[in-house]
Amino acid sequence: MNVVRRSAAVLAATTVVLGAAVPAFAAPSPSLPDGLYGTSDPKYDGVWRQSLALLAQDTVGVKPAAKAVDWLAGQQCANGAFAPFRADAAKACDAKLMVDTNSTGAAVQALAALGGHDSVTGRAVSWLKSVQNKDGGWGYAPGGASDANSTSVVIGALSAVGEKPDQVVKDGRSPYDALLKLALPCDGDGTGAFAFQPDKKGKLSANADASAAAVVGALGKGLTGDAPKPTGTTPTCKKATGPEQAAQNGAAYLVEALAKDKHLTSTLPGAKPQPDYGNTADAVLALATAGHGDKAADAMRWLEANSGAWARQAGPAAYAQLILAANAETFDVHDFGGQDLVKLLDATGPAPASAATPSATTGHPKKAEHKDDSGVSVWWMVGVGLVGGIGVGFLISGRKKKAQP
Repeated sequence: MNVVRRSAAVLAATTVVLGAAVPAFAAPSPSLPDGLYGTSDPKYDGVWRQSLALLAQDTVGVKPAAKAVDWLAGQQCANGAFAPFRADAAKACDAKLMVDTNSTGAAVQALAALGGHDSVTGRAVSWLKSVQNKDGGWGYAPGGASDANSTSVVIGALSAVGEKPDQVVKDGRSPYDALLKLALPCDGDGTGAFAFQPDKKGKLSANADASAAAVVGALGKGLTGDAPKPTGTTPTCKKATGPEQAAQNGAAYLVEALAKDKHLTSTLPGAKPQPDYGNTADAVLALATAGHGDKAADAMRWLEANSGAWARQAGPAAYAQLILAANAETFDVHDFGGQDLVKLLDATGPAPASAATPSATTGHPKKAEHKDDSGVSVWWMVGVGLVGGIGVGFLISGRKKKAQP
């Protein structure tokens, strides 16, 4: 979730639903809403990037501008669902408007974290429950085949409002059952990973973005993750009979995926492999949430040294993703490779009501310097088969997810 993790998630899903490649960033819109973060066309990711921005600000103690929060809440349809963007929120949603689980789940998480929006989040969760699939999971679009990313975003939304995901069932199956069906076994290729979806023949292929999302989801957490003290052990793959072990198996896969280059990569048809900054940040957050933040420190240092140009290009969701990953890894969000991620995010939207509070930013000492001469490569995912996959996560890509090493 990639403009960020959800880039993958959002773009992937849109690509699948529309049957065509959808650029992650279009030309700037001539009439952007006053409360919206970012300057790119919000048609495909407005609610997603707004939700990520608000979550990141809340995580580091920034109180967002009221109009930014109001804009997000005002995007809801009468049935409780959210679409990626509604240019005229005063106009009733109709059957032609494409609402989706990722936008809805992300909005729920942001508004629940900020508080005071129980009516909005309650309607949204009711809608999410109404479109749950028989296998217990969710696809990007209502009725679409369940995928690891969408199911995990909804799990995060359920947890955010105090619901117990294992008790939200359809035909006797919970979201965790859906994730377990997408988990690869400990033998063969992709040991312990999660697939985005089965292919047409039912085969599961390891997908790093889906794995990062599913590790967090299988632990019942949301887009901000939750970083306990590192266990000090290296995760190993074992037969998973429940979501907790499946999450540890996914963590083991991510540790291995990051081992060589300290980052994930993605390859577009006809192009050379490129660093995948958003999904690397997702993997860092996932490992921290699984209790293995120490195994993600090198990847975080790589992001600190190399992600600046990508974040400037990608915008608010990218800054939010970096903030959430850095916060989970106890990196200094105000001095991240010489840049203040919080100020950079704040500058993409309306001025916040208050700046970061000291209590929210203490306890995050900067990690040791890590020099990296690999350079920076900026790329943008255009219809890799995501909008359902970055992520959007937690930030944004596209959705017919492509297997990643």
